[in-house]
Amino acid sequence: MLLRIQQISGGTLSIEQGALYPALYRLEHHGLLASEWGSSENNRRAKYYTLTGAGRKRLHEETEGWNRLVSAMAAALRARAEEA
Repeated sequence: MLLRIQQISGGTLSIEQGALYPALYRLEHHGLLASEWGSSENNRRAKYYTLTGAGRKRLHEETEGWNRLVSAMAAALRARAEEA
């Protein structure tokens, strides 16, 4: 999972194993993720995670919040550049 996150982000995100799994546990504990055990491509036991309905809702809310923050920061930087 850690390698996949690095691949998807183009190497921008690097998450330590010690941080990822406690976060997954907390998300599952709060009902935002569901997990089940299965077999990986190489027939090893693996835990698979999926977003719950509540997780999808929270993801949408958090994404909207980040987008608002990015827009506000961009506006502030543009204003600052115009003042210079």
